[in-house]
Amino acid sequence: MATLNKNMLLNYVPVYVMLPLGVINVDNVFEDPDGLKEQLVQLRAAGVDGVMIDVWWGIIEQKGPKEYDWSAYKSLFQLVHKCGLKLQAIMSFHQCGGNVGDVVNIPLPKWVLDIGESDPDIFYTNRSGIRDQEYLSIGVDNKPIFHGRTAIEIYSDYMKSFRENMSDLLQSEVIVDIEVGLGPAGELRYPSYPQNQGWQFPGIGEFQCYDKYLRESFKAAAAKAGHSEWELPDDAGTYNDVPESTEFFKTNGTYLTEKGKFFLTWYSNQLLNHGDQILDEANKAFLGCKVKLAIKVSGIHWWYKAPNHAAELTAGYYNLDDRDGYRPIAKIVSRHHAILNFTCLEMRDSEQSSDAQSSPQKLVQQVLSGGWRENIEVAGENALSRYDATAYNQIILNARPQGVNKDGPPKLRMYGVTYLRLSDDLMQQSNFDIFKKFVVKMHADQDYCSDPEKYNHGIPPLKRSEPKIPVDVLNEATKPIPPFPWDSETDMKVDG
Repeated sequence: MATLNKNMLLNYVPVYVMLPLGVINVDNVFEDPDGLKEQLVQLRAAGVDGVMIDVWWGIIEQKGPKEYDWSAYKSLFQLVHKCGLKLQAIMSFHQCGGNVGDVVNIPLPKWVLDIGESDPDIFYTNRSGIRDQEYLSIGVDNKPIFHGRTAIEIYSDYMKSFRENMSDLLQSEVIVDIEVGLGPAGELRYPSYPQNQGWQFPGIGEFQCYDKYLRESFKAAAAKAGHSEWELPDDAGTYNDVPESTEFFKTNGTYLTEKGKFFLTWYSNQLLNHGDQILDEANKAFLGCKVKLAIKVSGIHWWYKAPNHAAELTAGYYNLDDRDGYRPIAKIVSRHHAILNFTCLEMRDSEQSSDAQSSPQKLVQQVLSGGWRENIEVAGENALSRYDATAYNQIILNARPQGVNKDGPPKLRMYGVTYLRLSDDLMQQSNFDIFKKFVVKMHADQDYCSDPEKYNHGIPPLKRSEPKIPVDVLNEATKPIPPFPWDSETDMKVDG
């Protein structure tokens, strides 16, 4: 039986549940409030702390530039509030459709796609010229080609409008998290492994920087470095290759040459700057609100055990055995007082096929440790829907890698975990019974606690971002530091 014990409460990790993708449909209609209410009431009774919801740009600003319609989302948020749940809102500047688990289609706003008709280079592009319409290319972040606005200004205006229109829910502290979408699937990455272009696991993916804007940016950077002859890679293979079949990633391949290192540094720094710039706008938009900002980093666990880390590199994470690609992201996150949200918390190495050279456990350990080393809060979610004890126990282990401390806060504790996702399958009786046990164990055998102060999660008003981090300090953060040790299994098993 769960209880409330002051010391044990300091081990409490709140649990959120991701709402279905199409809860507000593509026509901006909240389709089934009664059905959702029934499920929200059950989640609240199960001790769940809150829910996470995609707030789609393609729905809100679909009628035209700066023509926002928040009404359906307002009704949804009010229902969540009425059911006694907190809310994590994702600023979803990406398309829904084309990724793992996407069951509905929500494209970018039509007026943006129309601009793409005459200027297709606003989209990420692979070497063979195929465009990806999931998210605008980083190359147009600061180009005023969207009816006079830049992409960054579009995102900034959207977040300011959200704040104005949801001010009552922000003031009543129902909305606790604003997760800022920074790429495909809302993640800070390039769309290097698009299923709708034929990518299949465990393909290495492809670099996505061949639109004219990023190409120009690379050529300018190369010229500045005294190498105007350098071009973007033409030897990195295609989506479903294995690393060794490419000149770029093979043993002693291009990725280890001066030219390869220059390219990978440029490619990953574009992503860092992109995240930094948009987080700065988010910080300005929500300044003074009692909310946490967050960003999501993708769990690219395949080829992690290969020296080339090929799938991470094509996604923009310049992570090698002797170079940490994630701690610089944590540094940027710390400048904006934000949270780093990571995925694949449920996965175990033993469940992966050996030919993918995959290691989700070591990857999670590296990324979370890097966040804690930079003194930021880290949160996370599962990558794929699972309803079994093994997956839940793995999530609990990652939430408290060194177990609970009966006398106070544990050494290591994640800030929160979001379970993917609310569905009829989850609510099916035997699945929901084990999920309820999972919630209790995440809460360290404590009852639901409505006061976050009691588990050290009080949220002060958002302060202005710290000064921009110099490049040499970010480079310093690429030096690998051994991760914190993890217990081999959790001391709070759902089936223990």
